[in-house]
Amino acid sequence: MRDDRGMSEHSNPSALAAIEREILGCRACPRLVEWREQVAEEKVPRFAHETYWGKPVPGFGDPTALVMIVGLAPAAHGGNRTGRIFTGDASGDFLFAALHRTGFANQPTSISRDDGLRLRGAYVVAVNRCAPPSDKPTPDERDRCLPFLVAEIGELGGVRPVVALGVFAWDGALRALAELGHHLRPRPRFGHGVEAVVGPFTLLGCFHPSPKNTVPAGSPKR
Repeated sequence: MRDDRGMSEHSNPSALAAIEREILGCRACPRLVEWREQVAEEKVPRFAHETYWGKPVPGFGDPTALVMIVGLAPAAHGGNRTGRIFTGDASGDFLFAALHRTGFANQPTSISRDDGLRLRGAYVVAVNRCAPPSDKPTPDERDRCLPFLVAEIGELGGVRPVVALGVFAWDGALRALAELGHHLRPRPRFGHGVEAVVGPFTLLGCFHPSPKNTVPAGSPKR
């Protein structure tokens, strides 16, 4: 239910802000802390003039969201640079253009935390909040970060569809929902377009919007 301001009666922006503060202060995974800070220090030539974020990346979006979008982790030179998940990389270019076309975003691009992007009805998160080497968190690193996703789902009381971008996000979302008491047996396998009803939630599988999935074979990749 929503009041006359469009706020979900279950939304709790102050609790979400508290979760964000916990995420920003997290140093639980030494390998990931070392990697994110090394990348932020060494940079790459095309971003050599920029100051990298180099910290955990919190979720963001509409606290009255109806839809949650779950990714794997920040990109080393995307979210780890800009401080916002899917911002400043090719995957985000595809994702935010799609969210804009469908009315969830006020603009089709996102290049920085302060570029004016606003989401309406959607909240974007990741299973892991630090950029991992080779985009591959370990199971232990996933599990140490998972409580943040559990807490966000719990506080975003209006969310029902959960869109998992790739198999890692699918697995993480199922684990988070199980922590909230919503178990599903047998465990559904990931697939693009697969739907699984998990308690009051509908988990939707979607290919990750990386260029390897979105750029046709033979096309130049950025």
